Amino acid sequence: MDIFEEIVRLRQQGRKAVLATIVHTQGSIPSFQSSKLLVRDDGSIAGTVGGGCVEAEVWAAAQEVMREEKPRKLTFNLNADPRYDVGLTCGGTLEIYVEPILPQPLCYLFGGGHVSLAIARIATQAGFAVIVIDDRPRFSNRERFPEAAAVYADEYEKVFPQLDPNESSYIVIVTRGHKDDMRVLRWAAGTRARYIGMIGSKRKVLSIYKVLESEGIPRDRLERVRAPIGIDIGAITPEEIGVSIVAEMIAVRRNAPRPGSKTVGTKAHTATEEALKEDS
Repeated sequence: MDIFEEIVRLRQQGRKAVLATIVHTQGSIPSFQSSKLLVRDDGSIAGTVGGGCVEAEVWAAAQEVMREEKPRKLTFNLNADPRYDVGLTCGGTLEIYVEPILPQPLCYLFGGGHVSLAIARIATQAGFAVIVIDDRPRFSNRERFPEAAAVYADEYEKVFPQLDPNESSYIVIVTRGHKDDMRVLRWAAGTRARYIGMIGSKRKVLSIYKVLESEGIPRDRLERVRAPIGIDIGAITPEEIGVSIVAEMIAVRRNAPRPGSKTVGTKAHTATEEALKEDS
């Protein structure tokens, strides 16, 4: 099996993996420099870095690297540590670089207004693949969103079955009104998305939560929603709001600590509504 072809396949499927590569050797070791071991998210492996206890420790470290999404370097002194004296080596030292293999993050962007235009551009530049969904063809099309990986112009309930958010997906809800936001959130709350954000004031957010809870949606599903959306940077314009939202997505992607208070939601929603009114 070609490990690099397998990495491409895994990323296309939206799966995680870890690649361990021997980057330095000294003395006699059970493998050779540049040997690679691929550890998939289901625990299965491809390739080898020598077998035995070394490979077992690399596999264990790979689980942490996959979870933390941060690389690390492991050093094994095969001469000094009796754990590695299992007949597989003659002694020596090797260093192994263990790095996460992550699928491209996918942003499902609900709404095609001015804020969405800014989000699509900024998110694409930040490495997200963007899919735009709006029920109005003139707001969701290739001419308006040339950088999008896909665009949908149909009733939201008709589009939902065509989407498959996973742990590498980000859902951004910035539609033209409270009713549409609630329709999308009702669906989004039941997905595996890593990030769900909804624009709007705290009052609007609470009113939507109240309705959805009355419909039987568990509170814990709603508690993971980031609303009001975005990091508080005092954003007012659609472009500034786009920056604040994508910045929050990046923070989640990089496992950064969650910021405290946010006030961007009220201003963002007001700006969005006014912008959309001009186009309606």
